[in-house]
Amino acid sequence: MEKPAQSQKVTARIAYEAEVADELCTALAEATDGQIVTRQAEQPTGDGLRLDLLITLLAGGKSADIAVETLRHAYPRDIREAIWRLDEYKLASERPQDLLTMVAAESLSPGARDMLRKRGVGYFERNGNLFLRWRNWFINIERPELASARKAVTALFTDAREMVVHALLEHRNEWITGGDLAYMTKSSSYTCSVVLQELERREWCESVGAGRTIRRRLIKPRQLLDAWAEHWAKRKEQRTRWYSFADRPEVLLTHLSYKLSKSGVPFDYAFTGTAAANLYAPLLTSVDTAEIIVSPGHAEQLAKTLQLKPADKGANVTLVERTGASLLFRDLRGVRPDEYPSYFASPFILYLDLLDGRGRNKELAQHVLERLEL
Repeated sequence: MEKPAQSQKVTARIAYEAEVADELCTALAEATDGQIVTRQAEQPTGDGLRLDLLITLLAGGKSADIAVETLRHAYPRDIREAIWRLDEYKLASERPQDLLTMVAAESLSPGARDMLRKRGVGYFERNGNLFLRWRNWFINIERPELASARKAVTALFTDAREMVVHALLEHRNEWITGGDLAYMTKSSSYTCSVVLQELERREWCESVGAGRTIRRRLIKPRQLLDAWAEHWAKRKEQRTRWYSFADRPEVLLTHLSYKLSKSGVPFDYAFTGTAAANLYAPLLTSVDTAEIIVSPGHAEQLAKTLQLKPADKGANVTLVERTGASLLFRDLRGVRPDEYPSYFASPFILYLDLLDGRGRNKELAQHVLERLEL
């Protein structure tokens, strides 16, 4: 006897597949100015497997059978399995040369769409995206993402998960366990596991071993950083603007580093922004402003330590209240070798903070990216 929980899952899956089938049939009929002649769900493919949907489309005096596999938020690994099932059904069909294959999903990752196009498989997404190529048919409709798809993309970048993402980028191309990540980031094993499984699903990391000894390695750091950057631009944070007197504006960073190294502040901070990034990857002749990340609630105390004055206009120091990933993997160094050591944000945080479009930050961000060699 089927358990209630399992029964509910089956019912939910069937309802979801029916909804997607309705939308797919409508989209195909509208795009081809045709009509759906037959529609059959749960078609057996042999070996106990099933095809989610088989439809017959009549358009322009021609009919075509279309075999459809239905997914939710799909990535390349999901697509490979779907294509395998579609190929199995196609090989067993009476007229394989006349059978079209498609994947219908809530959303497809860019890599999934690219794989389907290369394999000659059509696809449909619930935002209205539709791709189908067959004989003299070519349909290519692209629409904006649904909110549900955007949410799925940004799920990696909650406060706790961002720290795991940051650690993986710092240790890119290294084999690492979930326990290693939990220790480095002081995150829970569950948080690390969620991030690692999602990255493996997206095929941005690979794994060896099993169980507690499983190790994973990030192999697509640029894709992960790009996804993080997309989310980073949407964040909201507390920023305050201040003024610090320096004999020469171009030595502002040295001036602030000296005060920080002498004061020994009891909370975490890190230089970021244009001046700090230019120190990591020199490009600009001089920078006369500074940005400092400080633990939430400590901006006023840091301003007092640095003898900063509030400034709506003419500010040259910005204090940004953040915690978590922004203060992970800080670098203790001087503006010049062996001079006034203070903390600087990691190169990844420097890069992300340059994506604000101000001044020459975009150019400097590219310079930082080149040095990272992802």
